[in-house]
Amino acid sequence: MHIHEYQAKSLFACHGIPILASHLVVVGDDIESVCASIEKRAWIAKAQVHAGGRGKAGGVVRVDDPSELASVVTNMLGTSLVTKQTGEMGLPVNSILLEEVIEIEREIYLALLVDRGSKQIAIIASAEGGMDIEQVAQKTPEKIVTHFIHPAAGLQLNQIRNIGYALKLEKNQHSQLQEILFNLYHLFVSNDCSLVEINPLIVDANGNLIALDAKINIDDNALHRQQDIQEFRDISQENISEAHAEKLGLNYIKLDGNIGCIVNGAGLAMATMDLVKHHGGEPANFLDVGGGATQSKVAEAFKLVLSDDNVKSIFVNIFGGIVRCDLIAQGILDAIQEVELSIPVTVLLQGTNAAEGKKLLENQSAKIIPVSTLTEGAMQAVMLANT
Repeated sequence: MHIHEYQAKSLFACHGIPILASHLVVVGDDIESVCASIEKRAWIAKAQVHAGGRGKAGGVVRVDDPSELASVVTNMLGTSLVTKQTGEMGLPVNSILLEEVIEIEREIYLALLVDRGSKQIAIIASAEGGMDIEQVAQKTPEKIVTHFIHPAAGLQLNQIRNIGYALKLEKNQHSQLQEILFNLYHLFVSNDCSLVEINPLIVDANGNLIALDAKINIDDNALHRQQDIQEFRDISQENISEAHAEKLGLNYIKLDGNIGCIVNGAGLAMATMDLVKHHGGEPANFLDVGGGATQSKVAEAFKLVLSDDNVKSIFVNIFGGIVRCDLIAQGILDAIQEVELSIPVTVLLQGTNAAEGKKLLENQSAKIIPVSTLTEGAMQAVMLANT
């Protein structure tokens, strides 16, 4: 789960990580009154959306004239911000974080993340902060320092010292880095994070380290342990279809293709998408209805895929192990009774009661095309999407 910058910084404050003085303005606030109550000085107005690249998209604005602050906030609040990470529709700006402007001497990159390869938490640091770390990794990988935290040993002082030397910090800044990293590590573990990123971690004019930005992602699988964190969720920043699918107990991710996929089991879903791609098609979604899919769940999945206007054909691939194929077939029929079916549906049913399922679908609609193999199904779905 993603959270906003201002929410991440509230967690930083709770864990003793230095941040700048700030004010939050949300939709519905009396902007004139809020801005009038703020100290008359320069501020940075930062649109709060779940996407990077805000500065390049006009979502981070410096306001040197206090009399213009209310106008800048008014023009930003309630709009949609389009960045390289949001897509064409952008994301709604329902809140703006106002932060004081200070003099910056240096910008550093610092992050903790789950490294699945090593099965440990990784610390990634670079003296090249304030820019895309991916570009630094690609062009000058030697400028990135990585240390792994063993779960049994925890974060070690020698690791922090090595990071401080690599970042060319001054003597007094090493102790600051030590406190920040220990606090970040505690925040990371105690809140079940998958990523904590500060870009940039700045050195101000007084030589102090301060988190100028904050990004935190929470492991969805651990949200049941993080009741307070769940309150941070902002549905307006999420894909509507994906949020609806989650409520239905479906694993759904929208993609950019035109072939809708309805599959039971994550592994089979990935294989199905790969084969569609192999035969020249583009999947419109990842959709796993689960190993214990019910008739009603399949019907909801069908309606969800059909709600995507980009979908030109659908490929249903069900292996009946726990689930019965005849129930899946009935779910498909239930769905097309509720939604006017205007696109072809390729159906592959294998396993428990597959014959009964195929029989139910026979002669029900010219739009439903049964197939016998996965390869045949992928080729058929691609062909139908392109005709």
